[in-house]
Amino acid sequence: MSGMDSLIELQKLRFGYTEGSFVLRDLDFTFLRGEKAALQGPNGSGKTTLFHVIMGLLKPLSGQVKIFGRERSRKSDFYDVRRRIGLLFQDSDDQLFCPTVQEDIAFGPLNLGKSREETGRIISRTLHRVGLPGFEERITYKLSGGEKRLVALGTVLAMEPELLLLDEPVAGLDEEHRMKFIQVLKSVESYLIISHDRELLDEVIDTSYVLRGGQINQERSRS
Repeated sequence: MSGMDSLIELQKLRFGYTEGSFVLRDLDFTFLRGEKAALQGPNGSGKTTLFHVIMGLLKPLSGQVKIFGRERSRKSDFYDVRRRIGLLFQDSDDQLFCPTVQEDIAFGPLNLGKSREETGRIISRTLHRVGLPGFEERITYKLSGGEKRLVALGTVLAMEPELLLLDEPVAGLDEEHRMKFIQVLKSVESYLIISHDRELLDEVIDTSYVLRGGQINQERSRS
């Protein structure tokens, strides 16, 4: 693969929450465009931490973070990353903060400079895509857990990201909303999923990475 195929390149990455203790220890990782992969590992192994480092929400102690072919080290370096990579948080309530569904989905496109008219089309298109047409005026906090999850996914998809990072995306969903989520996922080109749901992973991934001991030390390809 050429360098242009690499969406994420991490080298010798170190991160710890307390002095002298590392969650990520000299971690090397490359993620390529078109991969549909899982990031697995024991609870507390640093999977969510790694996602937050990639998005610039946490700053590594050392090492190189290269995303879309550019090294990212300053806060401003990640503005572009957050536009082009969509992070779905484990808790939908951390992602939804507006009174109505349409306001939540509109937030990203409007911040990208889209017009109100274009944003309206994006909202409608996105809600159809996640299987929630007509939900524009619904009050966000009154939605069911599954509906919130799909709306949260919609807020990410509305930004038209090149890569999705998904943290336990179907945990707690009933069968109806789970199937809707999987259907949307199958239309996405590149994604990395944290999940303990073996049935989900068997259906939607091609490759599995394992994070253990602060390093990604195993890869299993299903191809």
